[in-house]
Parts: sequence; C-alpha cells; structure tokens
Amino acid sequence: MLAYVGLGSNLGDRALYLLEALSRLSRLPETRLRRVSPLYETDPVGPPQPRYLNLVAEVETQLPPRELLQGLLAIEKALGRERRERWGPRTIDLDLLLYGELVLEEEGLEVPHPRLHQRAFVLVPLCDLVPQGRHPRLGRTFAELLAALDQGGVRPVL
Repeated sequence: MLAYVGLGSNLGDRALYLLEALSRLSRLPETRLRRVSPLYETDPVGPPQPRYLNLVAEVETQLPPRELLQGLLAIEKALGRERRERWGPRTIDLDLLLYGELVLEEEGLEVPHPRLHQRAFVLVPLCDLVPQGRHPRLGRTFAELLAALDQGGVRPVL
C-alpha cells in the first residue's frame, strides 16, 4: 500500500531531525521509503514559535494503518517529541496523511488527515510527489486543493 507521511520540525537542528526521522521511517517493519519531496521552510500554525522545515515522504508499506501510525509515534518519541500544547513547537512531527484510498475514522486515527486540504505546508510538498492524486473524501486533486490556498508562507529550501 502506498502511504504519505508529512514530516515537520521547528526546534533544534531541524534538518537533522528530519533526516533521522526519514532514516527511522525507512527501517519500520514491512515499510520501504520510496520518494521524498523537496524541503520547505514554512510559517508556523498556532502560537508564536520558530519556522518549520517540512516535507512529505511516500512509503510503501504492508503495515495496517494503526500499526503504521504507532511506528510514526514511536519515531516521534525516540526523537524527543513532547506534546505540551496543541500546535506548539516540536523537534519532530510525523502525520499519516494518506493510506492508499482509505477513508477511516477511529479513536486517535483519521485518514486522510482531517486538515490535509487546508494546509499549504502539506499540500505543496505532496503536490511535488502526486499533484494529480485525489483526496479520498473530497474527490479533488491535490493540485486543485492547493490552488485554493495562500502559499505565501511556504518557501523552498535551496
């Protein structure tokens, strides 16, 4: 199954946290890192805090969605993620954005990610990988969803 994971960091050595998270993601059981978007620096959402580095990873996995999410949460914990305030700063953030065409709502797990279509910092790197992919709930392409958003807070890292 193809799944897409959003990664972000805005504390410490942001690039190093992202590289380490990608390395650990590639070592999850029955999971293979296929492609990674370019890197973007983005304005934060929520309380005042440092700017983020964000990217999206495409993985091929045989793990069920819940197990993949547990793997992502374990990576966050291993890299020092502390959950103190909603949308607060963090060393690393990994979000399961998409799991094939699956639409799922369970306690603690919603796929596609419930705010995917509202976030340029996710849609810009996702469109680098699959611009013509379709949102499983909304039926619109990711490029169409992105065109409706202000992209001013998302800048490529050269």
